[in-house]
Amino acid sequence: MTASVDIVIYHNPDCGTSRNTLALIRNAGVEPHIIEYIKTPPSRPLLEQLVARMGIGVRDLLREKGTPYAELGLDDPSLNDQALLDAMMEHPILINRPIVVSPQGVKLCRPSEAVLDLLPAQHGAFAKEDGERVVDEAGRPVAKA
Repeated sequence: MTASVDIVIYHNPDCGTSRNTLALIRNAGVEPHIIEYIKTPPSRPLLEQLVARMGIGVRDLLREKGTPYAELGLDDPSLNDQALLDAMMEHPILINRPIVVSPQGVKLCRPSEAVLDLLPAQHGAFAKEDGERVVDEAGRPVAKA
């Protein structure tokens, strides 16, 4: 049964965290709108809106690992938000993922179980790709030890 909740995930299928987040959304019975943001990046105004709705700084959305972050000198603290957004528009791989938009809010879902705050109840147990259990058989989040 698919829930009638409108959810969007800005997804990178090459990212384990993004794949786990997508699977958790589906485990809640929701088929989200999937935007592979590397192929179809958000517009600059939309990216600015997503950052504002997440309540984070632009720098907090920058991804370092596996990106041109270092070679572009983006660790320079004097770079303002506009310069960082320019870099993300030029190189969408710099946008950290996954970003999930739901009626409950917008969130950068790192770790993947952060998405649980944005979803209806889970429909059963769920374990990440690495085997870590995050939802029990009753659909409740598993407490971390």
